[in-house]
Amino acid sequence: MGRTSLKNIKIIASIYKEIHKLPRMPQTKPIVNIVNVVSSASIDQKMDLVKIDEKFPETEYNPEQFPGLVFRLTTPKTATLIFRTGKMVCTGAKSEELSITAVNTVVQKLRKAKIKIKKDAIISVQNIVSSISLGGKIHLEKAARTLPRSMYEPEQFPGLIHRMLDPKTVILIFASGKLVCTGAKKEADVYRSVHNLHSLLEEKNLMIYEE
Repeated sequence: MGRTSLKNIKIIASIYKEIHKLPRMPQTKPIVNIVNVVSSASIDQKMDLVKIDEKFPETEYNPEQFPGLVFRLTTPKTATLIFRTGKMVCTGAKSEELSITAVNTVVQKLRKAKIKIKKDAIISVQNIVSSISLGGKIHLEKAARTLPRSMYEPEQFPGLIHRMLDPKTVILIFASGKLVCTGAKKEADVYRSVHNLHSLLEEKNLMIYEE
């Protein structure tokens, strides 16, 4: 065997070693489903909720029970709470974009009904809740002993609670391979959290895949 061939073998062997030093890619691609986006908004002015309730019969306003008015939309399907202070909270959207669209749609409808609103709403996503399927089962008791910043009390709750630092989210982990991710403020943070956790579970041999 010539020197060139030996050199090539050494190069290939070196590359092979480096590849195996890299984190393993997950064997399955997680299925992520965003189920609720909660956004807060402000139009920086006082609101006459009684007047809004009169102009929009489909709204819900019972100040003796709750201080906010509920303004529901069918497209996108959301519920926006409006308070006298001009603060709003929108829930039910399935994406960041739809949550922002919902708030702007509410403001637009109010303006069309001759409700004076001087400024556009300043909107901020507060929480994105997602359900995830990893495509395999999880050694939950072993995960409880292995994963940092985790809490598992099966007598009280069947899932393991894992707190991730970067991105800052809380993930509920179930033995079935299902997850619930909360606390993200960007959709990208949901996917990054899931990828980081999935890779860690595989690295620690905590995933069980059916053949």
